[in-house]
Amino acid sequence: MMARQRNGTIYTGVTSALVTRVWQHKTGVTKGFVQEYGCKTLVWYEQHESMIEAIIREKQIKKWRRAWKIALIEARNESWNDLARHWYD
Repeated sequence: MMARQRNGTIYTGVTSALVTRVWQHKTGVTKGFVQEYGCKTLVWYEQHESMIEAIIREKQIKKWRRAWKIALIEARNESWNDLARHWYD
């Protein structure tokens, strides 16, 4: 999940190349929801054995209430740090 700030918009998506996709969002290469709402901070992610499993999980999370998404993020990233902050150094 990517966010603009703690109380801002939360974007949920799926990809087979997380490092590349996050870079695209951060640099604005990809136009769309993330660019429009400024969701450039990677606050949570999980890996799956297959793309089908990942898509099922994405659809599940997208149906959740905001409070549930926040609880999921804060269970592992209480301060909403950018989990990709050192990926491109």
